[in-house]
Amino acid sequence: MPLAVVDAQTLVDSVALGAVYALMAVGIGLVFGVLRLVNFAYGQLVMAGAYTLAFTSHFHPAVSIAACFAVVIALSTAIDLAVFRPLRGQSPAVMLVTTFALAFLLQAVARIVDVRDGTIGEPVRVVGRLNRAVDVAGVNVRQVTILAIVLGVVMLGLLALLLGRTTIGLHMRAAAADFRTARLLGVRSDRVIGFAVFLSAVLAALVAVVLTVRRPLVTPAYGLQETIVVLVGVVVGGLDRLWTATLGGFAIGFATGLINGVLPTDKTIFLPTAVFTLVILVLLLRPGGLFAPRGAATVERV
Repeated sequence: MPLAVVDAQTLVDSVALGAVYALMAVGIGLVFGVLRLVNFAYGQLVMAGAYTLAFTSHFHPAVSIAACFAVVIALSTAIDLAVFRPLRGQSPAVMLVTTFALAFLLQAVARIVDVRDGTIGEPVRVVGRLNRAVDVAGVNVRQVTILAIVLGVVMLGLLALLLGRTTIGLHMRAAAADFRTARLLGVRSDRVIGFAVFLSAVLAALVAVVLTVRRPLVTPAYGLQETIVVLVGVVVGGLDRLWTATLGGFAIGFATGLINGVLPTDKTIFLPTAVFTLVILVLLLRPGGLFAPRGAATVERV
């Protein structure tokens, strides 16, 4: 069966998916840049936010979304204080295994909470109206698509201002460049790390809102597949720099949407194979990352 033609609808949907993945990449990259920690439990923050939206669907949308942000930020802060801070001096391998354990622990807790009514899966209705389509130059664009693109642009713009024009932003950039030296020069490590964790949680809550519009049935594995794909995208972009990691997240989201739109409906089962084959080819050609400058060195974090 021949491949479909790439049309404006496919391009718009691909850009929207890329914007969502870029937001996730920023959240993952912020923590990695400061702590040198690849947080595999990031998807469970998104899951916690999605469950909060599901359990508060009978509230006013503003209250439900506010509760989502509160739960995700509180959970992220608790994880940092109770788990990451005591293990901060341990090896990267220990920290990595810890994030795996956290991911499965949070999934297990979500499963226990979810099966209280004898079924798995909770529907989210509070933001469903954002799934309506509007006509833009003959292309049906869902409101969530517009929201994802606008959020991606606005959040990246605000992050650029934060990192370039504020004291805490400059401290974060210094810590990302060389954590030991920055700490010796007076940068308060706990404050910088705490702020990075906070921003990462805010982005996870935003992603939870957007994803529940696209996929309104929340399960304990919610957000896990997206996290794995985004982590791959972050590596493809260049893990050592926030902007290249963000571009990598957008690139793999855009490529996923594009390939999904091109493949015939009965062949979409091969989407992961096509995406990860492309990833392997890219890394074979550019092991340091697609957008990372050649010869870029990796700085060790503690």
